[in-house]
Amino acid sequence: MDILTSWLRSYLPALAVDDAQLAEDLTLRGIAVEGVFAVEGGSRFEMDITTNRVDAMNHYGVAREVAAIYDVALKPLEEAIAAPIVEMVKGEGFPVRIEAKDLCGRFTARVIRGVSVGPSSGLIAEYFAALGQKAISGPVDVTNFGWLAMGQPTHVFDLDTIEGGIVVRRAKAGEKLRLLDGSERVLVAEDLVVADEVKALGLAGVMGGWDSRVTEATKNILVEAAWFDPAAIRASSRRHGLHTDASHRFERGADFDAAPLGNNLVTRMVVEQAGGEVVGPLVDMVVPEMAAKTAGRAAIALRATEVTRHLGSTADGLGISAEVVERYLTALGCGLTATGEGEYSVKLPSWRLDLEREIDLIEGVARVYGYNRFADTLPSFAGAVRELPHAEQERAIRETLRALGFSEAVSSTFSSAEEAATFGGGGVAMGNPLSAEAGMLRPSLAPGMATMLALNLHRDVGEVRLFEMGTVFTGSTAAVKEETGLALGLTGGACATALYKAEDALFYEAKGAMEALLAKFAGVVSFDRAELPGWIAPGRGARVLLGGKVVAVFGELSAAELHARKLRQPCVIATVEAQVLLETTLRSPVVQELSRYQAVERDFSFVFPDAVAWGSIDAALRGLELSALRSGRPVEIFRDAKGKAVAAGSYSLLLRVVFQSSERTLTEEEISGWSERVVDALQELGGVQRA
Repeated sequence: MDILTSWLRSYLPALAVDDAQLAEDLTLRGIAVEGVFAVEGGSRFEMDITTNRVDAMNHYGVAREVAAIYDVALKPLEEAIAAPIVEMVKGEGFPVRIEAKDLCGRFTARVIRGVSVGPSSGLIAEYFAALGQKAISGPVDVTNFGWLAMGQPTHVFDLDTIEGGIVVRRAKAGEKLRLLDGSERVLVAEDLVVADEVKALGLAGVMGGWDSRVTEATKNILVEAAWFDPAAIRASSRRHGLHTDASHRFERGADFDAAPLGNNLVTRMVVEQAGGEVVGPLVDMVVPEMAAKTAGRAAIALRATEVTRHLGSTADGLGISAEVVERYLTALGCGLTATGEGEYSVKLPSWRLDLEREIDLIEGVARVYGYNRFADTLPSFAGAVRELPHAEQERAIRETLRALGFSEAVSSTFSSAEEAATFGGGGVAMGNPLSAEAGMLRPSLAPGMATMLALNLHRDVGEVRLFEMGTVFTGSTAAVKEETGLALGLTGGACATALYKAEDALFYEAKGAMEALLAKFAGVVSFDRAELPGWIAPGRGARVLLGGKVVAVFGELSAAELHARKLRQPCVIATVEAQVLLETTLRSPVVQELSRYQAVERDFSFVFPDAVAWGSIDAALRGLELSALRSGRPVEIFRDAKGKAVAAGSYSLLLRVVFQSSERTLTEEEISGWSERVVDALQELGGVQRA
């Protein structure tokens, strides 16, 4: 928002620093000034005020901060902008009834009769011109002046359009209301409205109604200033796609005690701008339960020892004294009562709903004192650096995948309900999602990986190798379970070999990556094709088992998933239960002296039924328990599409076995005997040796 220094100085008559220094000092204390522009009578500050500091989103709020920083006198709010107007009051108060007491904690109303609506003049016209604020008419401009001055949104109604008294209630489902922007809204039962006895007059805390607006024909006015529940206003604002100056403040937590002062200010200035007289006293309806939760919050205990412990030493070596703490907190509106040596009970100001704990008060002291005035010291530390319990396993995962050519990526923690159901069997619904596409906490890293592969392919990056390790969520909104997950994504760049065709290369590359990764962990790695999820193309995926327990699935994305993402080339995704790996012992490296003796290779050509997988062949070789058997690996696989050389339903395998002793040179008789045992083992699996 924009702040005028001339307006600020009207509340701080003793302020002596120039505007440039003022901007720098405010920025260093968290009230950021992003731009300084010269205007008549001073400067206009373009400010970026954080959402938790709604109290500073007005001129008096910033002036309060300035008074604390420079220890200068600040005019009391009542004297500065909201002087009492009792001398103008006569008659009875306007009838007000709060029905939605859980959504409206305070409502003030006052009647002004005999006004003459015209353009604004005086300070309002001067300040609005400097700020670039659009002027509408005297009474309406006064309400805008009110929130710019003290942060309290107010509203003025044409009194003659109100039937009966004011009723603050929930809307009726399907009730229609035309707003000041000319749009007609269909309300729901969760909306809060300011109404009369017959109809809704405005969407509470968001925007007033068209039919009760103040126009040049208006003669009598009802001034409203209220406090509404932040969550209710935020929900209505989002539901109807309306973000107004009023909703911006109400949904962040307005000052509960400011409503009467805001009403006083608007009433006095409407009379100054448009004439008329005040009829009846200020009606101030308060809901005690809501007052207790806001302006009547319990005091916070503050200990000087905690201030020193958290803030440390200052650059001048004097430290933060008790006097400094008392001065700054008092200037910020807190009430301090000493309860012991260096201990206080701190009464919180009604406009600072962001203060909830002792550490918030300590942060307030540090901020006003100035972070740049503290000594540059490192915190004390005793002991040694300790790694997290699973740091070694996590490091092994990342180093292995990077060595295999994968780049680490990070995707969104959220997913849509459709993606959660497809890739994870459901997820954890969020109570207040940012959008329908991000309404669930992800139950799997697969949808994020699919999205990242698609983003690369759509930008002409045809060869991608990615992995992501992050948190996945299961359970319910009430009881969320978090675990570490791992996903791999591959597309493009895979080539055919003697063992598999080009269209299968990507799948087998992923399989090799899984083998290399799981080889780091204790346990036997095996694969099967049982119970694969629906996002994997039929016959194009596998499960991965470590020590007989399923730890991963991988495979090509199904045609439906490729079509949904407009992908024209195969993509393989693997999802790994990284939590299981983190809790699994890493395999200890074994160092063995290289043999000085010659290794001997023997090739065996066999025809096997398709039902015989490599896992069975590998297990048969290991089961021979030959001390000199160093390895057995497939060299070539052949399937005859015409069924002439190799019958349909079978495949030809060229197996290469290596024998080697670390003690002596092997004899031909030994090698022949072992070769016969290999042949017998393969024949027991149903293999037929080829000539």
